[in-house]
Amino acid sequence: MAPPDPESLRLLVLVGELGSIGAAAAELRISQPSASKRLSRLERQLALPLVERTRQGCTLTPAGTMVCDWARQVLAHVDGLMNGVRALRAQHEAKLRVAASMTIAEYLAPRWISRLRATLPDVPLELDVANSLAVAEAVRHGHADLGFIETPVPPEGVSVRFVTRDRMVVVAPPEHPWARLRRPLTATELAATPLIVREHGSGTRETLHRALVGVGAEPVTPLLELRSTTAVRNSVVAGAGPAVLSVLAVATDLAEQRLVDVPATGLDLHRPLHAVWRAGLQLTGPAAALLAIAMRTPETGSAG
Repeated sequence: MAPPDPESLRLLVLVGELGSIGAAAAELRISQPSASKRLSRLERQLALPLVERTRQGCTLTPAGTMVCDWARQVLAHVDGLMNGVRALRAQHEAKLRVAASMTIAEYLAPRWISRLRATLPDVPLELDVANSLAVAEAVRHGHADLGFIETPVPPEGVSVRFVTRDRMVVVAPPEHPWARLRRPLTATELAATPLIVREHGSGTRETLHRALVGVGAEPVTPLLELRSTTAVRNSVVAGAGPAVLSVLAVATDLAEQRLVDVPATGLDLHRPLHAVWRAGLQLTGPAAALLAIAMRTPETGSAG
């Protein structure tokens, strides 16, 4: 005997509750003749009389009452199943919202996203580019599912995972006096020179500031403050002045001699890159897949 379909069971439950096939049919938005045929088919399928029909309406037989009670339990499980499926579908169809700080967004995230697309081609993805402070805030307030930041000290109030390590370099245009130095630049000289820098809240700027302060060299007022890594790099290439940038941002310029890598001594310009997400949540699905891809990134300057 094949099991009855859920809609026939739902019809039987409504007949028991409303006392009328017509009322039950109206509730399910089917015609009364269709409802009567479905009930008759259910009775034949179960080989039991389920509904007693009278001119005043209809009532369930004792067997119908017992089947109705079991049907309610089955329908509760069916409804739970469908709610779960809808939730899974919504999770699958929802876009993955990623926020990344400037250097990561421009030089690492495109590679990560391309690898994610190779395995999950149908996942909609939105990438928001901001400084590290803004990325952490977006994650903290639920505006991004996953963030990537460059600050040397991870923010509070979020879950944090180390991704890789980045190397920053002092760069200057070829005509700058630093390009002709025969010795490494000292931390004191770097701190005493107005540089082209990123805005406050940027991981690049915070890394440089902490590195200088850590060796007792307070940086002077910047020469120029800009809101993107590309703008800083373009200004240095144009000859506006020196800067400290990720090697990711200037590797091509160094190779093609548009910029000069100025060695610096007594200063650690390495910085960790971190993934962040909302505290207390466990990453699943595409967000977890993207994090796994990011964590396979070699340190900047390494092969791969």
